[in-house]
Amino acid sequence: MRPLVHPAIEDMTVEGILHALSDPVRAAIYAELLVSAGATCSNFLKISDRKIPKSTLSQHFRALREAGLVRSERQGVEMRNSTRCTEIEQRFPGLVAAIMRAHQAQAQERSRKPRRTARKNKPD
Repeated sequence: MRPLVHPAIEDMTVEGILHALSDPVRAAIYAELLVSAGATCSNFLKISDRKIPKSTLSQHFRALREAGLVRSERQGVEMRNSTRCTEIEQRFPGLVAAIMRAHQAQAQERSRKPRRTARKNKPD
């Protein structure tokens, strides 16, 4: 089994964090992790009313881990994940809080908008 890679705090970059959180699913996963004391990957098989395949979920957590946003630990067959907010706050004060506020505002905006449905072309 390969060891998990967690970058040192001094190796974390703003660009890496922004890239990891640019995906809406990863941003939603991270937002959920922020309000919990940590969670296993299987807690996220459904995010924002979408089912996420385990293989895809593993890739999302890898991107978050490699950016330095989460710390993952193996617990049997599960991976326990927790945020590294304290460390990130020391390196980039206010960055994650600003991103998460923007993510929350966008999510609220999306939930208020009615979903568009595809209209079939009807002959006149």
